[in-house]
Amino acid sequence: MKNYILVIILGFLFISLTEIALAEDAKTYDAEAFRQALEQDGFTVKEGELGYFDLIGLVEKGVLPSAYGNNPTTKYVAYFVPAATGHEIDERVSRLTSALGMSGNTTPFWNLRPDEAVVFVGRTPPECRYFSYDHYIMHRTFGNEKRWLFSNVADTVNNLVIKTKGTPDRSSGNPFNQTTVIIITADRGIDQRIRAAAESAGYSDSIINTQVLPSTILNMGLENNSDTFAAFIRPALFNDTQAGDDYINNTPATVFRITPNNTTELDPYDYPELRVRGTGKTEFELTDDLEELRTAILNKYNKSSATELPTSQAVPVGSDAIQRGINGVGPNNDACYLWTANQTASSPTPPFFNTSLYYPFLRNPAITLGNDPNELIIVYGVNHVATGKASYSNFAIYGADAWNGVRAITDADFNGSAEEYLPNNPNAKYLYVYKLARNCSESDQYCYEVPYGIGTYGIELDQPLFIGWRAYLENTTKTGPAYSEIVYDRAMKFDPKS
Repeated sequence: MKNYILVIILGFLFISLTEIALAEDAKTYDAEAFRQALEQDGFTVKEGELGYFDLIGLVEKGVLPSAYGNNPTTKYVAYFVPAATGHEIDERVSRLTSALGMSGNTTPFWNLRPDEAVVFVGRTPPECRYFSYDHYIMHRTFGNEKRWLFSNVADTVNNLVIKTKGTPDRSSGNPFNQTTVIIITADRGIDQRIRAAAESAGYSDSIINTQVLPSTILNMGLENNSDTFAAFIRPALFNDTQAGDDYINNTPATVFRITPNNTTELDPYDYPELRVRGTGKTEFELTDDLEELRTAILNKYNKSSATELPTSQAVPVGSDAIQRGINGVGPNNDACYLWTANQTASSPTPPFFNTSLYYPFLRNPAITLGNDPNELIIVYGVNHVATGKASYSNFAIYGADAWNGVRAITDADFNGSAEEYLPNNPNAKYLYVYKLARNCSESDQYCYEVPYGIGTYGIELDQPLFIGWRAYLENTTKTGPAYSEIVYDRAMKFDPKS
């Protein structure tokens, strides 16, 4: 009886301690207290929103002409920031935000004074293979022309480097579903004041991150010729799909636009030091094995005519696109990007919003996928996750007209797929093979049926297409793999012999 009473007492004690801990957490990480501390320090604070930036949906609704090579593995969460005091949101942007179901009082494309900041405060994504917070320059004025650049400014804050309550000061721990603060600003003094306000509201400095907008390469300000920015959260491959969808659709965080009420002496940041790609270890010892795999693929599909598609780097790094005034198509320093084209995307785009003229070199010659049983695409290569060069990798099939990514096949999907082609090769575990067709047989374990007849959610039979690859985040360097250290992925198109 005494033991029974003791168990009840301990149970009540545990529940009470848990409630106290939860209450203390809510008290410590209170965004309203943070807002009040900022206002007390002489800032005007405007609250924004976070929301799913559905690129395919925007193309389908006719709001955007392109999905900009969306990664089908990822649902992007955008910062929707209030306009600066005295400024209105562009009517065309309002149509975009309305199509996304947002309030219309905020914008995903925003200007920022050199003494302002945009701050994320809240929870990181639930457990997943990868997440990052990244900031971009979206538009820049060249003469009388406003061009769409969509280029990252510097490194991400990703799951391996972020400071959170579970990984204070970037210590090892759990970065998922943790409280964090991320400051985007061009000014060191503003950053320090925001950190001080956060600490006074109960946030430890050990969970605060800064993403720098370096004035040396950017045009800060609110004028018509000032640069326009955006920020996105990129979570990929949630362990719990429902938890991931809940995070995307109702992100447990808020965004503040923070403006000093009085003029301050500027102390602009220099360009931040970048994480260095590369370890010196390459994948090239697998070249002979890859050639053996290629021969096995050709032998298996010898009743069809094979065309080997080119592979090259898909998009420029952000700093290259910014300097040349070209469309970067949303690169990220945490990834390598390849595609089935002869060159890296490097075309300047027409003035925003008229961005319909996209990279015509992709369509000559055009690669299409019909529904003949002998017409298919084989994608194969080195599994960069198996070699340790990436945390996750995928390839996706795109419509070349709208750059709409229909489906991504990840390393989890193609792991072990090369062993049936190379049953006696111990290195087959480091390779993969996957088929793309309009109809897959029941015996095709590693095959994806490419849909059509559903608009930009599919690819029509006569529509040009391309394959795009991504390899994300080498654990050793905490950034993207070096292009010079990976073996490029490959693809072959098979057609019926005439």
